[in-house]
Amino acid sequence: MEVKLVNLTKKFLKQEGKKKNNDEVVAVDHINIDVKDGKLIGLLGPSGCGKSTTLYMIAGLHRPTEGQIFFGEREVTELPPEKRGIGLVFQNYALYPHLSVAQNIMFPLLSRHEKKAEAYKKAKEMAKLVGIEGLMDRLPRQLSGGQQQRVAIARALVKMPEVLLLDEPLSNLDARLRLQTREEIKRIQRTTGITTIFVTHDQEEAMSISDEIVVMNFGVIQQIGAPQDVYNNPANEFVAKFLGTPPINIIEGVYENNQFKFGDQVLNEDVILSDDDKNNIKDIHIGIRPEFIKLDPNGKYELEIEFIEYIGRDKTIIFKLPGIDNKTFKAVIPSSINCEAGKITKFNLDNFFIFAEGGRRVK
Repeated sequence: MEVKLVNLTKKFLKQEGKKKNNDEVVAVDHINIDVKDGKLIGLLGPSGCGKSTTLYMIAGLHRPTEGQIFFGEREVTELPPEKRGIGLVFQNYALYPHLSVAQNIMFPLLSRHEKKAEAYKKAKEMAKLVGIEGLMDRLPRQLSGGQQQRVAIARALVKMPEVLLLDEPLSNLDARLRLQTREEIKRIQRTTGITTIFVTHDQEEAMSISDEIVVMNFGVIQQIGAPQDVYNNPANEFVAKFLGTPPINIIEGVYENNQFKFGDQVLNEDVILSDDDKNNIKDIHIGIRPEFIKLDPNGKYELEIEFIEYIGRDKTIIFKLPGIDNKTFKAVIPSSINCEAGKITKFNLDNFFIFAEGGRRVK
């Protein structure tokens, strides 16, 4: 099922004390998203960016202030949640503590008066799909966090929704279980082919399983695209900084006399600017991802290694740049490359980004 959001907007009344004023807060600001049938889309951004509000509008839990929501050719903007054909998994799973796994999964079917035997048969099929068929008689308190999450997903899927919505589905799990469960979510989504939209603030999580990511900030879409495309070609400084572990190095610089300078060094790379940019930018930020830095004894630039962190296959170099005081940066290189703390080392760049005022990308 294709999901289309058209100029979708949500405003809330800003409440201070006892409603001293009625200023509106724009949580989602005229966003447009087209989710293709059968795709898994991640809504990604920091807390307060509007991603959960967007999900709740798609679910019918929040009514949009403006805009429209379409499931295929059907407009569902004014429909209640139960008439939209959605499955929704909340952050806290919202399982009924007094009901068994089987009863929790069956609940949506029994609520619409399906026969108990048929409901149990469907529940067992869904439990098998998510890998909990041996837990049907247990209560939620007898399950691990990962198992509870699978029950919640099975309950959302058992009524065969047209759209599956997941709100921070992995936030309550430990690191190892998060890794395992996100792979499981992708497997389940591919097996069922259900159009899925999930919300997360974890960029690694979103990039690892999404067909596309929607990066949001302050209720506005910053960029939409395939995860690797967004990572390799960020639309602005916010997107560049939000994606990547370790995070991108942001180096303050200037553009003068047709040269980009950072500290005591000149960016000795080809950069084509528009005439407008040549005449109007001065202070710039150079964005260099840690893996863009390549140590080379004949390199164009210099760095001073402060110390080295070994992280298995790779190692992280923490370094300073000449002419930039009180700030360190990071490079990720293979562990096989020899380098030493306290040494001046040369390097080249595989790639870099340049951002002007307001985070606008110019290269």
